[in-house]
This record gives sequence, C-alpha cells and structure tokens, in this order.
Amino acid sequence: MKTSASHLSDEQLLLAAEGELSKRDAKLVEAHLEACWQCRARRQELAQAVTDFVHSNQQEFDVLLPPGAGPRALLKARLAEVAGAQPAQHQSWFLFSGSLAAAAAICAIVALAFALSRFSTVSHNPSRMHGVVYIPDSRLTPGATLLESRLAVCTSTNINNKAVPASLQREVFEEYGIAGADPHAYEVDYLVTPALGGAEDIHNLWPHSNSATVWNAQVKDALEDRLRDMVCGGSLDLTEAQREIAGNWIAAYKKYFHTDKPLAEHCNRCAR
Repeated sequence: MKTSASHLSDEQLLLAAEGELSKRDAKLVEAHLEACWQCRARRQELAQAVTDFVHSNQQEFDVLLPPGAGPRALLKARLAEVAGAQPAQHQSWFLFSGSLAAAAAICAIVALAFALSRFSTVSHNPSRMHGVVYIPDSRLTPGATLLESRLAVCTSTNINNKAVPASLQREVFEEYGIAGADPHAYEVDYLVTPALGGAEDIHNLWPHSNSATVWNAQVKDALEDRLRDMVCGGSLDLTEAQREIAGNWIAAYKKYFHTDKPLAEHCNRCAR
C-alpha cells in the first residue's frame, strides 16, 4: 500500500470507507487515522461532499435509476465503461486521477454508489399507515452516515443518541407536514443510529411514532442494538448494517429477528 510521506490520499480514504482495501491495508489506514487528525478531518470532508452531492441530486436519481436489481447492474456497467476507456496498465479506477475528466467521473460514480447502497428505500412500503409515520420519506430522510470504521464504531464508549435540539425537531415536523403534532407522540429519531455511524444531520432524522401499536420507536431501538452487536461481533459488515436500516428498517427487523411482527419483549405497547 503506497501512501504519501505523512498523509493518506483521498482515494485511500474512499476505498477504506467502502471496505475495498485488503485486511492488511485496512489495518494500516485505521492505524494512521488514529494518529492523524488531519486525515480524520479530510475523511469527514469527503463524507460531507458525497452527502451534499447525493442530497442535491436525489430527485434525479429517483427518476433515472431503474428498480430492483437494476441500480447495481447500472453501477457495474458504468464502472466497466470508465475502466475500459483506460489503457490496460491502468485498469484500477483510482489510478487515473491525473485526468480532470476522469476525476469528475470518479466523483459521480462514488456519489451514485453511496446513493444506491445507503440511501435507497423500498418503494412498495408506505411511509404512513393510518396517519402514523412508520417508515421515513426517502426524499426527506434518505439517511446520512459518517465514514467511520468498524473499529471506531465498536470502541465508542457512548452509544446513546444525542438529544435533538428543539429547533431542529420543529424543522423535522414541518418537513413531514405535522407541525401541529404533539411532540410527545413522536421521537425525532435517527434513521441510521449514531451507534452504527449515523450522522447528526436533518437528512438522517424523522418523526417516529411513540404511540403506534406496532413498529414504533421502541421496536426500532431493539433492531439497532441487534445490528450493533452483530457488527461488533464480526458477523455483519458495518456498511451492510447501515444499508439495511436505512433501506427499510421494518424489513431488517423481520430478517434479523426471524419474525413477521415485533417481539413482545421489544414492544410492551404492541397489540397481540
């Protein structure tokens, strides 16, 4: 793994974030980040740039991308197209960063990859059922994550969500068209919990019902704990956990708890 004398390159930071480095190189990157605040800051800058790009182009992605397995096939085709345009000795798509046009293509592809893998929602699941918000609106809450490693997530000593300021809570209620709702009836919740690398960003917040008989905030808390335990236990990749909970948290709950309805111990208020 080639690095500069003192800092990691943007390419290395992006590859590490997507889990594309070998185990050896990933360990080297993690060790460097622990000791280098400048590279940690640059990692955050890259995360914000990708997030801003996705948010500003979300509607275009929704229109242009095909459903189902199509997006992943489209992404692979785009990668192959870019790689095929380069000489054989430069097949790795991060090795042609000297070209401005190629660099622009890389940024677009990285942003598309983030949009597809982390910020998609399952369209056949409604965001509201009988007036209660169960699943966040992907246009308002696509989810937002930090470029954190499994090590950083699992060694964090404070895994509790930070309280959302009242002013930001009001913004979330206004976005969802329930400005006059009783704030005690909802928890302004993180779609991707910070305990799994979720960002403190309005695009990662939504009004999750506290009073719903099923699939309420209490049930989602149980899923968050299960996913974090699996990530830190080594049985689930961090990126996959973020993708599952951002895509459709109810489907993820059913998958990882092997049930079609909330378990009794996870929801004292759920109707039986």
